[in-house]
Amino acid sequence: MSLVVVGSVALDTIETPSGKVCDALGGSAIYASLAASYFAPTKVVGVVGEDFPQPGIQFKDITPVLADARLFAGSIDLLTRGFQPGDVDMVVGIDARGLIFAAGAALKLNAGFVPVRKKGKLPYRTHEQNYALEYGTNTIAIHVDAIQPGARVLLIDDLLATGGTAAASAALVKKLGGQILAITFLIELSFLDGRQKLKDYPVHS
Repeated sequence: MSLVVVGSVALDTIETPSGKVCDALGGSAIYASLAASYFAPTKVVGVVGEDFPQPGIQFKDITPVLADARLFAGSIDLLTRGFQPGDVDMVVGIDARGLIFAAGAALKLNAGFVPVRKKGKLPYRTHEQNYALEYGTNTIAIHVDAIQPGARVLLIDDLLATGGTAAASAALVKKLGGQILAITFLIELSFLDGRQKLKDYPVHS
C-alpha cells in the first residue's frame, strides 16, 4: 500500500488481483468527485518521491495527471472553477509546473497567458523578486510589459507549500498593476501554512 495525492485528497493505493484501486480518504467534495470520476483502476496519480530534489524533501509528482487526458482536463476545470471566459484578462503561471496548468487554464478562459520564470530564463527586460522556499532561496522574473495596469489576473501554480513562490509572483503582478482575482493550486500542503503569506488574496486549492 502506498500514499498518493491528488489535490487535497489523500488516496490509498491498494494492490488487488485486478490491479491498483484508489479510495478517497479525505479532502473537499470536488476533489473526491474528481478522483471518483477520473480514476481508472490501473492509474496511480501523484506518487510521493522521497528525498527529491534534495534530502528531506517529499516531492509530489503530477506527471501522471498530465499523462491522463481526463485527469488533466479535470485539473484545469478545478483550477478555473468559478471563472468564465470574459472574467479574466491574464492567467499567470509560475515556473515550472504551474506553467503547464496556467496555459491550459488560459485557453479555457479565452485569456492571455503570462509566464513567471526563474531569473535568467526570460529574453526581454524583466522585474525580479527574491523569495525563500522550503529548501533554499530563488529569484523569479516577469517581463516588464507582460501585464497592463488594471488587468484582471488569475495566478496559478501546481503546489502550495510555504507560499514563498506564490507571494513573490503576486508581488510581481502587483508591481505591473495587475488585479489578482485569485490564486489557485492543484495541491496544498496545509501543514506548511503557506496561506499565511497569501492572506491578502483569495486562495483556492
